[in-house]
Amino acid sequence: MKVAILLLAAGRGTRLGSHIPKAYLRLGSAPLLVHSAARLLAAVPETHSCEVLVLVHPEDRESHLVGCIEPLRKLLPAGAELKIVDGGKTRQESMDLGLAATATDSDLVVVHDAARALVPIENTRRCIMTAETVGAALLAIPATDTLKRVQEDRVIETLDRSPIWYAQTPQIARRELFVRACEHARKTAFQVTDDASLLEHAAIEVAVVPGTAGNLKITRPDDLPLAQALLDRDPTPFPPDF
Repeated sequence: MKVAILLLAAGRGTRLGSHIPKAYLRLGSAPLLVHSAARLLAAVPETHSCEVLVLVHPEDRESHLVGCIEPLRKLLPAGAELKIVDGGKTRQESMDLGLAATATDSDLVVVHDAARALVPIENTRRCIMTAETVGAALLAIPATDTLKRVQEDRVIETLDRSPIWYAQTPQIARRELFVRACEHARKTAFQVTDDASLLEHAAIEVAVVPGTAGNLKITRPDDLPLAQALLDRDPTPFPPDF
């Protein structure tokens, strides 16, 4: 099996209030982007080959991305290729551009937010294996909070949370399924905020694999110290000479 890893790193991260795009913020010894790449590569079974594609904002190529190139190359297994691809104005445009840049002989495409730097390795490996069997899968966690439907600042009803799951990344599918889903979305003018929605809209079954609460998407300033505490408990497996 050949796996194409799409790392989405074109976001600006304005809610963090930082002048540095969030994919390039440092967490411990490395930027979020590098942590994400290391953990995803550790999740890919040794029997599989892979390539890594980083979707970037064009303005970041000569600034923030430069310092990540060599660390990313050090992470690659023998024979793996690193590709840098300019992202689009929306997540869906970035997905289209990244998918078009993947090798046509890739079996699976793994799409991941670079800002989820603490993606769990074992859960991700299970997600990869599930996608191989079912065709598509994503990490998610069940809702634990009470859900309220609100209208004009008033509670209308309390919702049943038992069938509700919070979607995470990676979201994984066979390449041909993602290609079919993206084509269907363009034909129907369908816009999404996550990649599994593309598959759902094309009537493609997506399996859910339990993720972890630690697979947080770093979005706000308070997320960084929490991520550091989680990293201290579960360090990213960088190579010895990294």
